[in-house]
Amino acid sequence: MQTSVTPDAISTVLSNPSFDSSSDRSEIVVQVVDLKPIGNRYTFSANDGKTKVKAMFTASLTPEIISGNIQNLGLIRLIDFSVNDISSKSTKYFLVTKCEAVASPLDSEINLESKREEEGSEHKKQKLDHSPVNDVKMDVSTGITLKPKQDFVAKSASQIMTEQRGNAAPAARMSMTRRVHPLVSLNPYQGNWTIKVRVTNKGVMRNYKNARGEGCVFNVELTDEEGTQIQATMFNDAARKFYDRFLLGKVYYISRGSLKLANKQFKTVQNDYEMTLNENSEVEEASNEEMFVPETKFNFVPIEELGLYVNQKELIDLIGVVQSVSPTMSIRRRTDNEMIPKRDITLADESKKTVVVSLWNDLATGIGQELLDMADESPVIAIKSLKVGDFQGVSLSTISRSNVVINPESPEAKKLKSWYDSEGKETSMSSIGSGMSPSAKNGSRSMYTDRVLLSHITSNPSLGEEKPVFFSTRAYISFIKPDQTMWYQACKTCNKKVTEALDSGYWCEGCQKKYEECSLRYIMAVKVTDSTGETWISSFNDEAEKILGCSADELNKLRSEEGEVNEYQTKLKEATWSSHLFRISVTQNEYNGEKRQRVTVKGVSPVDFAAESRLLLQDISNKNKASH
Repeated sequence: MQTSVTPDAISTVLSNPSFDSSSDRSEIVVQVVDLKPIGNRYTFSANDGKTKVKAMFTASLTPEIISGNIQNLGLIRLIDFSVNDISSKSTKYFLVTKCEAVASPLDSEINLESKREEEGSEHKKQKLDHSPVNDVKMDVSTGITLKPKQDFVAKSASQIMTEQRGNAAPAARMSMTRRVHPLVSLNPYQGNWTIKVRVTNKGVMRNYKNARGEGCVFNVELTDEEGTQIQATMFNDAARKFYDRFLLGKVYYISRGSLKLANKQFKTVQNDYEMTLNENSEVEEASNEEMFVPETKFNFVPIEELGLYVNQKELIDLIGVVQSVSPTMSIRRRTDNEMIPKRDITLADESKKTVVVSLWNDLATGIGQELLDMADESPVIAIKSLKVGDFQGVSLSTISRSNVVINPESPEAKKLKSWYDSEGKETSMSSIGSGMSPSAKNGSRSMYTDRVLLSHITSNPSLGEEKPVFFSTRAYISFIKPDQTMWYQACKTCNKKVTEALDSGYWCEGCQKKYEECSLRYIMAVKVTDSTGETWISSFNDEAEKILGCSADELNKLRSEEGEVNEYQTKLKEATWSSHLFRISVTQNEYNGEKRQRVTVKGVSPVDFAAESRLLLQDISNKNKASH
């Protein structure tokens, strides 16, 4: 029986794909290194003393490993194997289908290069050969020290793994027994997997109540070593089990979770899938593992393009130079009357635009105070997950999962800081909100972009079928139906619909309170017309007030007044045949099994005739260029 590895065997096989004769293969002896179970198979590295290559035993050899015949650091002779490519890498591996053990486990990996110096030590060899205590044999040609045969003790694979893992921490044991999958490789149809990730964002525990009952939920954002992110959500028992276990910045091994397509409405990271963990999922902190620092991935939106995201569900990332920082202020939250801290900061970027970002809660008192102390230095900050609102045209607010990084070490930050130091600090800046005048709430750009005629909407019945689409248009109010339901009774605190209480007053389901008074808010349909056609549009309170020039409460008083002149009808007629700029959304609603277009007003502005003239001149110029 051969008791040494075959020198240069692996490099010979890899360099000669036709190395295929069984006579040659019978002489290949390698050492088994890093023996690990993968499912019902075992992987290892085949070592010939100079070169190592990844290898795998077929399932038919698993009993040999479990019985202890084949062991880690032992020697095996390869009888039948094939050389295969790893598809994702330009490397090869051995698939071993038949082999036999030729020596018991050695003390360490074989390294022929480091053993060469021992070849000339003949007296040391003789001393070892005749030692009554050690009775150890050494192969002079390879420098391999072999244990005596009588010391060979068969050990099962479970015994080997137990000895190797004996004093390891739980997370370390998991890493030794399971292959870690990168997040990018996961999909809903995959079986068992284990990931190693850092918690880069942790949401707050939220309580909810719906038709199925009450519960609690929270989510975390996880990032692996490659920088890939995924959102994991936990409900009820799982939320209570893992909320305290997940700590921001810590690294964990996670397994036994499930994946599904991400809900775009609640998605916070760039991943097509989202993860759900239940009470049976496994989460172990990698406390003794080599830590990695995943790259926080940002998808920055320039300030001048923020108008596209106003009042949309999509969150954005922003980078900017701090221009000013306000003191902390306290704001009363309408839902529960709790006082919460808020701080406004003004940011600028290379588009020479500025925007106000509102920091809330801990970000206002923590990061906000730090920014106030260093405001004179004009630091660069990157903020992940901001909500875009329409206050003063465009405004930004942090949410519970927002993350603020001061002076990040990124190419974008260095470029922005360089621009600001060289020319930006002397440049005149303008607010993005004022740059959108006339502004379009709920999202979108200036009234002078995406301009269409009404015929574009009415002649395309499939518009808005997959998702809402937004346009700007200029049209006249041609008719307001006087006998329609033009308003609803609303709570003065939250603006939600109220119902009349049994005794007196009004009950708000949203606030769970009774109020003595309520207000009226518009839900009005109007017909609009331009030179190409007409259509009905739905208008809510703020937009309807601009169209009619009065509040719903005021119009209701006119409706109830008696006299020779119907002031209510007069007010509606005054609003007709006036021209407005509209920002509209087009969606598809189903009514009695039939899909219909729903056009909703998102913003109303008076016509700026100077701007309209510039738009017409630009259209003429574009058509002239196209004709040449």
